[in-house]
Amino acid sequence: MPKLLTHLIPDATAFLSALEANNSRDWWADHKDTYDEKLKGPALQLLNEMTGPLSRLTGSPVDTKLFRPHRDVRFSKDKTPYNTHLHMLWQPAAKPDGITRPGYFFGISPSYVSIGAGQMHFDKPALTAWRSIVADGNAGVGALMDDLTTNGYLISEPAYKRVPAPYEKDHPQARLLRRKGLSAWRDHDTALTRDQMSLCFEALTPLVLWLRDL
Repeated sequence: MPKLLTHLIPDATAFLSALEANNSRDWWADHKDTYDEKLKGPALQLLNEMTGPLSRLTGSPVDTKLFRPHRDVRFSKDKTPYNTHLHMLWQPAAKPDGITRPGYFFGISPSYVSIGAGQMHFDKPALTAWRSIVADGNAGVGALMDDLTTNGYLISEPAYKRVPAPYEKDHPQARLLRRKGLSAWRDHDTALTRDQMSLCFEALTPLVLWLRDL
């Protein structure tokens, strides 16, 4: 994998920078072979190579996903057809009830190389469980968030400006109750190594396990 990252990051950055300047279907058609060879193929290899280490960290099988390059423009004012980022996701195996799962993610764009984990959006059952657990002040997730920020990770902002009903607006767990998702990440330069990636995933694992057990 060290050689894989050495080539994938600069190749993806160069391709996505060119796409950003030429975001059209004609340009994509002319360069799709480059995407398949230098981005998609290596990304799928990286997804596969990290499943073993992440399975050991989480104690469960891991599903993978390479996000598609095509944008859904149906409800967007921005009609450019392609994403100018390459995003990958690893998720612990689904629970029997199918509740939305947390996961680890890795992303490359012209402006960032980022490693993170969490759950962008809680579905209704997970959101109900989240509020019930954090409201009593004994969840421990606040301490996990504090540890991550102390070690240089960024934390997603709460979605709500106010504490949702039926909780009081000055509830002691207001910063957690105003959330409907939770993720943490760290940005890296293009010289990211396998060891750095592995260390980030290890540091993020307590958050993934906590969210998985919601």
